[in-house]
Amino acid sequence: MPVHGGNDAPFSQPRLHPDRALPADPGIRGIARTILAQTATLPIVSMHGHVDAEMLARDEAFADPSSLLVSPDHYLVRMLVSQSTAPGPVRDSGVRTVADLGAGASRGAVVETDPRAIWRRFCAGWAALRGTPTRYWLEHVLTEVFESPRKPSPDTADALYDHIADQLTRPEFRPRALFERFGIEVLATTDPATSALDAHARLAGEGWGERVIPTFRPDPLLEPARGDWVQQLEALSESADTDAHTYEGYLAALRARRQAFLDAGARATDHGHRSATMAPLDRVDARRLFDAARASEIDADAAAAFTGHMLFQMAEMATEDGLVMQLHPGVMRDHDRGVGERFGHDIGYDVPVAGEFTHALRPALEAFGHHDNFRLIVFTVDETLYSRELAPLAGVYPALRLGAPWWFLDTPDAMRRFREAVGDTAGLRNTSGFVDDTRAFCSIPARHDLSRRIDAGHLARLVAEHRLDLDEAMESAVELAYTLPRESYPAPRRDDVVRPAAAAAEALA
Repeated sequence: MPVHGGNDAPFSQPRLHPDRALPADPGIRGIARTILAQTATLPIVSMHGHVDAEMLARDEAFADPSSLLVSPDHYLVRMLVSQSTAPGPVRDSGVRTVADLGAGASRGAVVETDPRAIWRRFCAGWAALRGTPTRYWLEHVLTEVFESPRKPSPDTADALYDHIADQLTRPEFRPRALFERFGIEVLATTDPATSALDAHARLAGEGWGERVIPTFRPDPLLEPARGDWVQQLEALSESADTDAHTYEGYLAALRARRQAFLDAGARATDHGHRSATMAPLDRVDARRLFDAARASEIDADAAAAFTGHMLFQMAEMATEDGLVMQLHPGVMRDHDRGVGERFGHDIGYDVPVAGEFTHALRPALEAFGHHDNFRLIVFTVDETLYSRELAPLAGVYPALRLGAPWWFLDTPDAMRRFREAVGDTAGLRNTSGFVDDTRAFCSIPARHDLSRRIDAGHLARLVAEHRLDLDEAMESAVELAYTLPRESYPAPRRDDVVRPAAAAAEALA
């Protein structure tokens, strides 16, 4: 991090300021320091993310700095691409598309494979990251994890690359050693519903089964408008050893795969569709739409209705098996369809759209919102929904918790706004605690550090305004950083007799 009060001179020694991201007001900052001290060394509970379990199963040395820190980080990639035609160092470095930073799968396009060339382009674009959370996370990673002697710049690129590359050859920088060093207690990956979970099986066989756990992600199977949906049914049939080509077989196969994930230690499912609608269809209508989709005769509206129906089915299955249901709608995937066709998905071209939850969740919350074996964690990238819809919903339904600000909102100011928007109605305990949602393994401690600092600042203001006692604020900080993530994602109760979903309505009568 730049020396405070200095400039961005390329050879200044990086360091992290101990008060980074804490309130600017000196009085509140002092309280925040006291609160932060309660959480700074707590273990990390990382229950929602996209780290590859295979990486941890193999536990091999990382190949190079670029494939570890640059290419998989779509926050970084998208920002440098956004500057690719502006006069300046990014354009001069040769960045034109995501492929120039090693991102994306080649679909007839040339993807850069020289890690040093990718690194030089990243260093040339360092100034484009000013003021972003990506800059904060990377400064933390470079300084705390790799003890980098220089900040990124065109002049320091090669020396910095060599420094990190040398460290990556050492045993203490292999994935599991870093896992331990980061203080990660448990890490949940996100896995396709049809995954064989081989990496998780190998990890479990080596004693890591309770520390690295899978998460069931069935999105492609619930969206019949996808061009590959019939192929997805084939994969589901094979992985579940159940014919999924009838509606009843499809439901049975999904249940079988949920059970396979449970057996592998899963605690949650994960759903990322355009809409949050969870509305059941009549069984005859659901079967009719399923058959129409198999025949490629389903229109967009009918496909959306089927997806909403299947999300309701996922909620009902959750009451049976206890898997926590995570829902994060409201994003248009692959906004540039040409880029998606050339380079694949998840490379930074996903853009938020306006969301709605009050009507969308009503059928599921009426059915299961008071069920003692149903837990729903809802995330959004539409801040306007926090105080108007989500906080009031979480403030009354026992099954619902609000997920932390994520993706485009996991920034210092957006996290502050979240606490201010939901606190009055939902309080603190109706939130999930922090989830990092990262593919960038080394950024996990940086992201949790930032969240703990923002929460310390928020709680410090409540203390300074005499709305909380200091001991309550310190206790709440520990809950937000550690206790609530564990509570929000409990291990399913395998030994209990689960009540039928209909019993929830009877309990309210």
